[in-house]
Amino acid sequence: MSDTSVKPDAVQMKETIPLWIAITITVLLSVPFTLWLGEWNMAVWVSFIVWAEYFALGAKPSAAKTILPAFGYSALLTGLSLALIPYLDFLPSIHTPGDLAVMVALVIGVGFMVYSMRWAKVFQDGSLPFFNGISMVLAVYFTGSYPPIVDGAAAAVWAAVWVVVLGAFGVLLALFNLWITFPRAVPAD
Repeated sequence: MSDTSVKPDAVQMKETIPLWIAITITVLLSVPFTLWLGEWNMAVWVSFIVWAEYFALGAKPSAAKTILPAFGYSALLTGLSLALIPYLDFLPSIHTPGDLAVMVALVIGVGFMVYSMRWAKVFQDGSLPFFNGISMVLAVYFTGSYPPIVDGAAAAVWAAVWVVVLGAFGVLLALFNLWITFPRAVPAD
């Protein structure tokens, strides 16, 4: 028995500008954000990591619906965890001043965050951005890669907010990157 049904013409998307050139253009356009803004320079390596997450999660606009809440939630809670450090300064030090306070704050905060992943499917589906949100806040905070507009415990929260902004910028870079390939529909081979 032969198949006599009519099949619709299949189409596929083809890039007008190759992805490798689009990536190069996107990187070039992002460099001023890390070099020319003075104390507001953006740590675009954070944005590049989120850009990569976008591709890892399918390179579709729906990926942003996973990345932004998972990354943002864990980043903000990491900032709040780091904000506990001054309140734990009464703890003895093991090697350097304040090291036990840092460890306890992170054990409490990260332990809670990982436990809370069970509460939302977006955190489970977005485990990559979830854990990157934690690591990016730690990296930005401990390297001082955020605008110094506040100090003390508030600096940790501000660093986390800055990381969320950088993460959103990473999603925008990914969207721009795909847009400038100018994809078009062509008949499938």
